[in-house]
Amino acid sequence: MKFNLKKVKKTPNADLGRKSISEFKQTQKLPVVVILDNVRSMHNVGAAFRASDSFSIDKIFLCGITASPPHREIHKTALGATETVEWEYVPDTSLLIDRLKDSGYTIIAVEQAHPHIPLQSFSPKSGIKYGLVFGNEIHGVGEEIIEKVDFCIEIPQSGTKHSLNISVSLGIVLWEVYKNLKL
Repeated sequence: MKFNLKKVKKTPNADLGRKSISEFKQTQKLPVVVILDNVRSMHNVGAAFRASDSFSIDKIFLCGITASPPHREIHKTALGATETVEWEYVPDTSLLIDRLKDSGYTIIAVEQAHPHIPLQSFSPKSGIKYGLVFGNEIHGVGEEIIEKVDFCIEIPQSGTKHSLNISVSLGIVLWEVYKNLKL
């Protein structure tokens, strides 16, 4: 496909065909929940809401020290997604994992761990419910949670840094899941 870059124009927001809040709430969501395990930054929480809205994620669970709406710092990044994405605060991530497993979810930590499945090798399957755990900005997903997950996926990296920001990791992983389940 060839593009004439001299004729490319930005699409006005009015032409994007976005759903209203009520339309979004009634649409079928991906069978995926996002679990934030002790995430410190409210900007990362807001970004999780925004990415979850973008990829039609079913629900976000805010666990441990993770802040919950309403809060100005969350809203600054979420840009209204706290009104569209269903969410729940759960004090204990471990108890939530047990609850989700009892409800038939496959629980996956996004973490640097051994063993792990490289993200590009992970192929989510239709008919399976997934819980994706993202951890604290410094310590990652808690060890007690790692012991309970079904497996870990890792985003390949080749630079000098040890990890990606949660908001970046979340966007990359949710896109891969969305691409495999929705497109």
